[in-house]
Formats: sequence, structure tokens, C-alpha cells
Amino acid sequence: MVRRLHSERPGTASRSATQPPGSGAAGPLQIERLDEVRWRIPRTQRPDMRVDGIVFADDELMAALRGDPALVQVANVATLPGIVGASLAMPDVHWGYGFPIGGVAAVRCDGGVISPGGIGFDINCGVRLLRTDLTAAGVRPRLERLADALFAAVPSGVGARSGRRLSARELDDVLLDGARQAVEAGQGWPSDLERTEDGGRLGGADPAAVSPRARQRGADQLGTLGSGNHFLELDMVDAIRDPMAAAALGLFEGQVVVFIHCGSRGLGHQVCTDHVAIMDRAMDRHGIRVPDRQLACAPLDSPEGRAYLGAMAAAANFAWANRQTIAHAVRGAFERVLGSDARRLGMGLVYDVSHNIAKFETHLVDDEETAVCVHRKGATRAFPPEHPDVPAVYRAVGQPVFVPGDMGRCSYVAVGAAGSMPAAFGSTCHGAGRNLSRHAALRELRGVDVAAALATEGIVVRAERPDLLAEEASIAYKDVTAVVRVAERAGLLRVVARLRPLAVIKG
Repeated sequence: MVRRLHSERPGTASRSATQPPGSGAAGPLQIERLDEVRWRIPRTQRPDMRVDGIVFADDELMAALRGDPALVQVANVATLPGIVGASLAMPDVHWGYGFPIGGVAAVRCDGGVISPGGIGFDINCGVRLLRTDLTAAGVRPRLERLADALFAAVPSGVGARSGRRLSARELDDVLLDGARQAVEAGQGWPSDLERTEDGGRLGGADPAAVSPRARQRGADQLGTLGSGNHFLELDMVDAIRDPMAAAALGLFEGQVVVFIHCGSRGLGHQVCTDHVAIMDRAMDRHGIRVPDRQLACAPLDSPEGRAYLGAMAAAANFAWANRQTIAHAVRGAFERVLGSDARRLGMGLVYDVSHNIAKFETHLVDDEETAVCVHRKGATRAFPPEHPDVPAVYRAVGQPVFVPGDMGRCSYVAVGAAGSMPAAFGSTCHGAGRNLSRHAALRELRGVDVAAALATEGIVVRAERPDLLAEEASIAYKDVTAVVRVAERAGLLRVVARLRPLAVIKG
């Protein structure tokens, strides 16, 4: 039985504080319930929609989404030329630029388009997880010193600089080779590359497509965390759900692990800014009409499309090199505080996965193997066991997936499940998803109160701007457990372990 809801579609002619720009045209939006965790926005209700919209949510998450412009954005994405299957929204979906954050869309390589808004401004924002042989009980007496050492070792905050400016040639090497270049420069271990998506290097990078302004912004930001929702976090493995997969990932209860969440910094932001403007000017020439200019796009095989893909790959490689460099700094901080070599501390990489990227992949479309370009914005690749693109060491259990929560609650380690392929082009959620805007959170809370509340829970916090901690408070985010539960019920992932925060480093 199909259950129907209606969501108000915010207009772009008259915008209120709760109606962001780029939300689409006004009018009611019909939503049909398909099952306990899937809802459909039928293509029949709008003449410009080429496919349905599918939203992964339970009753609680859908209730929070009613009236949210993100649902209109799901429908808008369904209008893109070449889109196949459906315009998808993961359970952590919320409003973004053009695409919703938590949006997934696959377009045919033959006749499809690439839209920078479907990747986002922080190209290859992603998460890296380091394991250790340490226990939370053993580390607790030195937790404050570890937090201080990590805060000092990894520059954070808006416009954070590394203290070293890359030469033009060094930057080209990073843009071409990604994490591999960092490892070859002594910033990591060769085994790190085996446990990084795509080996930490996306092919097709074209440094010439990266503007001088983008290069300037990135040249002294390698090895920096940034601000906003980016973080460096020491966690404890609180519970193991899947012992076999946990053993394959090197996880055990009580263990200390380290999350690194960041992306391509100012370089990636400028790449998106530059190429959105280029595509916006080119759409008329290509005969493309979109309901929202933030969906500016160009054919994959056009000069504009090829230029963006080359620049995006270059920015993605910068991000992988950035997380690799930060991981090296993290290992060094542990060594200085604990007086032991990082290898002896067992600080191997579990995995590094992107959640803002476009990838050329092959998927079943109408029962035929089809070459597609998958846009994932705030969505994580989640390939199942035995998929050839999963590292050999994890192939029996599936690709590792990380779903961070917020500073005060929990996060999850999972693996891709078989259902992710037919249901979501091998994709799943990437985090909890925002519940309040940054401005709304700042109105509700003071940073000093957030820090005090975390301290009462035994969570150590270091922040470049403590007053902005309110932006990242727990009330600003959905309940990550509810998000993960939906993803698991939908067959997109399988939970391996739950993590609890011990120390958080923020910009």
C-alpha cells in the first residue's frame, strides 16, 4: 500500500530564512511511502523529472524532512540529462548547494552530464580511520597531553596554513599522484595506499584545469584540517556487532582509534567555484535547462565537462594527500607523547573513503551492465563483499564504511552490503546529517557551554574557535544511530562496530 504525504516546495522568488536559495519552483511535492525505509517522489508529478526520487528514511527521519528544501532538490536532480535509475537521498540527507547533501545520482556516460553541485565545494571530503593497539583505559591518563599534541601538530581553523608553501612542481605532483606522492615524500607507509580508496589517486587528473587562484589557495594548506564539521577525533571502540568483520579491520572492544575528517581545503572550493561559473555560461550553448542554476552542468564529453573532471580529479588527489599528511602528523604526535614508534603502537590505516566525488563505474541499469558516472555528495561508496574494487584484504567482508556522528554521541564503522548495488549504485550515508543550520545552533547554544557539557562526559575538546563549538553541538545533528539503522534495514551497509569519542580536535 502506498502512503502519500505532501511537502511544501519553497519558492525562489520570495525566500524566507528557512527557504534557502536554489530550492526550485513553488508548488506541492507528493511523497509516496514504498516500505518502512523508502519513500518515492514520483516522476509523474513534474514534467521535467526524468526519473523518480527515492528517499531512504523511516517515519522519524521523514517527519523531520517535511518542508525541507532537500526534498525539492531530490526532485530537481531527477531532471538532469542522462540520469538513470532514480535521484537518491541517503537517510542523512539535508539541504545543500544544488544537490542535497546525502544525494546520489548516476548518469549515463553516453549522453549524461557532470554537475559540480553533485560533488560539492569540498571535493573529496572524506574520512580516514587509524587503528592502534592501545586501549582507552591505558590512554586515559595521557589523554589531555595527546589532545594538546594533536592540536599542535595539525593546523586547524578557517584558512589554516601548514607553514610550508609547495612549489608549482610539488603542487603538480600532489595533484597528479595524491596520497602516493605524500608517501613517497616520507609522509606515511606504503601499506596506507593499499587501504585507501583508489589507492589514494584518482586517474585523469589535469593540473592545467586548476586555476591559478585555486593553486594559490591550496599551496600552503597541505596537512591542514580546516573548520566547520571537519575534525580529528580519538575514539574508543565501544561495541562490536560483527566479530568477523571487526577482526578483518583490526578492531577490538576498548581499542583507541583515530578519525580524520577533511577534504581538499581552499583548492577544492575554488575548483568548484570556477567550474560552476563556466558551466552556467555554457548550458545555453549545450541546450540544457535546469530548474535551479546551482545544478549548472555540462555534457561529460564536452570541453567544459572534461575540464571539470580533470580539475575534480586533481582536487581529489590533493585531498587524499592532505589526509595522508595529517595521518603522518598524528602518528608523530602519538610517538612524542607515548615514547614509542607508531608501528609498535599498531597505528595502521584501516581505510580512507571519500564522500564528495564523482566516479566512473559500471552498474546494472534496466538489467543491463551500463557505464555511468556516479555523483556522490555527502554519500559514501559502499561496495559489497567480493567486489573487485574492494581491497583484497577486505574483499571477504566488504568495503569499510565510516559514519561519524557528533562530538557528544557515537559513530559507526560498517562495511558495504550487497543491497547497496541495486538500491543505491553502491552507496550509503556518510554521517548523521545536520538537523539545525549553523546559525540556528549558534542561536540556541554557547560554545563554552558545549565544551563544559562534553567535559562532564569525559570528552576532551580542543578548538581553534571555541565560541563556534555550538555549530557542531549534538542538537545540530540528527541521531546517527537512527540514520545507520535505516541504512542497514535498506541493505546499504552492515554495522561492524560502534565508537565513542574520547577527544575531539576542531577548527
